[in-house]
Amino acid sequence: MIFQSIRSTGLRRALPALALAAAGLALSGCVVAPAYPAGDVVYAPSAPPPLQTEVIPVAPSPVHVWINGYWGWGGARYAWTPGYWAAPPRPGYVWHPRYWDHGPRGWGQRGGHWGPR
Repeated sequence: MIFQSIRSTGLRRALPALALAAAGLALSGCVVAPAYPAGDVVYAPSAPPPLQTEVIPVAPSPVHVWINGYWGWGGARYAWTPGYWAAPPRPGYVWHPRYWDHGPRGWGQRGGHWGPR
């Protein structure tokens, strides 16, 4: 009787660790290709889809700038981020839009920041 209670207690303590190990093994096959950040560059293995046509609403003020929508790489596929209006962080700054170019590591997304003219 004492032996049986010790054995069931040991199994009860080990069960969460066994469940975690089993989940880790099961999910290890679900790994997708990650985005490869290198500074301000995100790499994708294939070219992005064509840009979507957007209806640009009226600007909230004369200082606001329209920032176009773009295709971003999420590690397994492209996802569309719609455009929006934004005010420059300081006078004389302009928006440098995002763009994709092809290089030795795949398709790299660059840009997407405010900066001087």
